[in-house]
Amino acid sequence: MFVYDKKLQYPVKIATPNPRLAAIIISQYGGPDGELGASLRYLSQRYAMPFDDLKGLLTDIGTEGSI
Repeated sequence: MFVYDKKLQYPVKIATPNPRLAAIIISQYGGPDGELGASLRYLSQRYAMPFDDLKGLLTDIGTEGSI
């Protein structure tokens, strides 16, 4: 059975929110040139790779970037 307990690994306390900084951080992760976009490109390219060694390398690079 699966139980989902939604809690953070470390407690987070934000004293003064900064929306401009938050937008910059989010764009780095989720924007077209961000980390998430790059890791998804690596993971999608692995399916067209004919060599198993390089396919594993693309998988390693893609999963490392998304963590």
